[in-house]
Order: sequence, then C-alpha cells, then structure tokens
Amino acid sequence: MEILRTVADCLRWSRSRRSSGGEETSQLIGLVPTMGALHAGHASLIRAARARCAHVAVSIFVNPTQFGPNEDYARYPRSFDADCALAQGEGADAIFAPSVEEMYPPGAATFVEVEGLDSRLDGASRPGHFRGVATVVAKLFIAAQPDLAFFGQKDAAQVSILRRMVADLRLPTEIIVCPIIREPDGLALSSRNVYLSADERRQARALSRAVRWIEAMAAKGERNPAVLAEAARQIFAAEPLVRVDYAELVDWATLEPVESAAPGTLFAVAAWVGTTRLIDNTILG
Repeated sequence: MEILRTVADCLRWSRSRRSSGGEETSQLIGLVPTMGALHAGHASLIRAARARCAHVAVSIFVNPTQFGPNEDYARYPRSFDADCALAQGEGADAIFAPSVEEMYPPGAATFVEVEGLDSRLDGASRPGHFRGVATVVAKLFIAAQPDLAFFGQKDAAQVSILRRMVADLRLPTEIIVCPIIREPDGLALSSRNVYLSADERRQARALSRAVRWIEAMAAKGERNPAVLAEAARQIFAAEPLVRVDYAELVDWATLEPVESAAPGTLFAVAAWVGTTRLIDNTILG
C-alpha cells in the first residue's frame, strides 16, 4: 500500500492505475474520503469500494475549513498508523494523507459553495461547515480523479451537498452511499463517540431510538412531519444530557422541509450529548 503526501503524487498514482490495464480492462478508481480515526463504518466503505473498483484510495485529512472556531479541530482523534493498518487490511491500495499546507497553499482564496443547501440542517448551526466540506472534497476529487466516491448515509446532508456539487460542476465522479453502521447498542458509529463518558454514551442512544421510533410511526401511516418531529423531541426530552440541534423531515435532494413524510423522506437529527455533537438519520420507507 502506497502513502501519498502530495496532490501531484496522488494524481500520478491515479493516472498510472487507470492506464495500467489497457483499453479492454475496467480500471475503475474508488476513493473513500475520511478524516481518519477509522472504525468499522469506514471499513465498510473501503470494502464497498474494493468490491466495485480495481483500485482503491483512502484519503486521511482532518480538514480545518469545516470546523468552526469553537469546535474540536485541535482534539479531533488522530491515529494514522492504526488507520493505515485498517485500510490495508480492508484492501486499500493507497493512502492520500496530505498536509494542511498541501491542501490549502498560503494565500489560497478559492472555495466551493453550494448556495441554499449549505445553510440547511448542519449548515444552519455550523456556518461555513458545508463550504469547507465541498471545497475539500472537490480538491480530493481533483487529486485522486476517482470514478466512484464512497460515503456513509450517516452524513446524509453532506451527501446531498456533494451530489449537487458534482451535478453542477459536471464532475465525472459518481457518489455512492453506503448504509449506516451501528454499535451493538444502536449508536451510529462515529469517530467522536470516543469523547462520550459512560453516562453520555447511555443517553446518546436516544438518537437511534428516535430514528427507530420515527421509522415505526411512518410505517404505521403517520405522514405529518410536525407530529413525527415532536415525537422525536419527546424522546430527547427524557435525557438531560442531550440537547437537540435539529430533528427534521426533509427532501433528501434539497434539504427543504416536506409537507408530507412520504417514502424517500429524510429524517435527520443532530444533538449535543454533553459537549459532543452527534448525528443520525433514516430514509423513510
């Protein structure tokens, strides 16, 4: 497995792999973008990429532009050696691990904004977050030139932003969305789960309970978004360490609120558990 540190190295890797099989051989390149601290959720993305692509790269880059001034950039978990071991074990061919200076050269003034969508859900409480996400993913796509890029459904709002970016810029990369991977207790896997104390971890399960309850209500025919959102908030109200950021039913493509929770509607929730912000979601139906 190769370790690539510069955009030029990553681009050379991609071009050499694409041309290595000749015209008659499919040489699809898959990219799994991550911020490191890899876990079983990331492993599932690497396996999905391995199943569909001849060559798989995993990017490991803690992106400073998607963190707010009071967020956890400095203490975000970093475990590069363990991450490399996991990625190699799951079949990755290369790790792209650039420095901040490589991704954002001194004086860099170009950013990618997906207007409208970037102010909804996480974008409403984390101004600039989705601009940072779109910018860094665009840079990763330029470096790796992937045919397919693999993301987890847990980051459903991010997926919506990136799908629009790819469509608007006519980028030749297809976004592949893979299922949420959960802990045995139902909590969606996240690198930030390590921040939780034992009591916080217990109360954090309210997110997955809310998701399951909304799924059950919708399956029984409830379509009123206000009723469903209030039912979720009642679950959170029973946990004193949980502070809801949002619990909304939206169109997955536009992130706009829906009038009726039809199949395909995204129910998304974000909440602080103590000082840790977690997200979860489901696609109804």
